[in-house]
Amino acid sequence: MNKKVIIGIIIVIVCIVIAAAIYFINNNSQENEEQIANSNEENIVETNETQTRETTNTLDGENTETGNSKTLVVYFSAQNHTEAVAEKIAQNLGADIFELVPVDEYTSDDLNWNDDNSRVSKEHEDESLRNVELESTTVENWDSYDTVFIGYPIWWGIAAWPVDTFVKANDFNGKTVIPFCTSSSSGLGQSGELLAEEANGGNWLEGHRFRSNPSDSDIQEWTDSIQ
Repeated sequence: MNKKVIIGIIIVIVCIVIAAAIYFINNNSQENEEQIANSNEENIVETNETQTRETTNTLDGENTETGNSKTLVVYFSAQNHTEAVAEKIAQNLGADIFELVPVDEYTSDDLNWNDDNSRVSKEHEDESLRNVELESTTVENWDSYDTVFIGYPIWWGIAAWPVDTFVKANDFNGKTVIPFCTSSSSGLGQSGELLAEEANGGNWLEGHRFRSNPSDSDIQEWTDSIQ
């Protein structure tokens, strides 16, 4: 075999080896790229799942926190004025809310202050009639609340007496209590102090009087001042 033939064979073998090497390198590179791409996709999926779980947990946590709020707004409302204020206060503070509902609810005739024979007029004249039975005085998880707002309309210069029933029925020890009232003309007066005297304990703070139809900004200003 002459040299030219041998050299030709060697060149062919070298070309084959080089081609195989190039193929092997390209194939490995493609596999690596696919693995990297798959890995990235898996990471993205895992990240999205983690974010979804975190978002869900956050929402669940917010709901739980709201359900176990440390602040409670308790109110009695005869003509919906106090109810509107109480709901706004609870909204501003992220608080729970509890309505005091008399078993025998007050009608518009009952609330006729100008009629000496109306229910409220008779109750005003005869204190023995002021022991108003409520549908419930029991607040779920009462012990978990650190701060309790108590709202009511002013009747003859004092808190509407259905509130007394609730105050007498509960233990306020360890709680900060903040009264608020609604009235067309009367001030808060000694209504909060009188409730504190009837209550079983609690740190009763000075309250606040709202007019019958206060603006949201008025309520917001007050809740901002006590946070």
